[in-house]
Amino acid sequence: MKLQWSLILGLIFALLTAVFAVINVDPVQVNFGFDQIELPLILVILGCAVIGGVIVGSYGIFRQYKLQKQIKVLNAELSKLRDAGNAFDPLSPNAQHGRLAEEPNMER
Repeated sequence: MKLQWSLILGLIFALLTAVFAVINVDPVQVNFGFDQIELPLILVILGCAVIGGVIVGSYGIFRQYKLQKQIKVLNAELSKLRDAGNAFDPLSPNAQHGRLAEEPNMER
């Protein structure tokens, strides 16, 4: 459901951007610092919207990759902890009965 709302809001935003861009078709001077060119304002608006979309999309992909990597690391750690915990769990079928867990040293 969240994906559907995101898609609907994205389409509404794209429609508003397109209407705004079509209304503003006058040529404007764009200064790149090293050169100046005249472009229709519609191209400037749509170009900025596309660049913003690419930046947001790139950040989302990077964040998803980072989270997937973290999930793999945590799953490996959880697997190790489960394997170590089975040695002391009396209900586990792989438990080593007869071995006692070492008690922490209570020296003061």
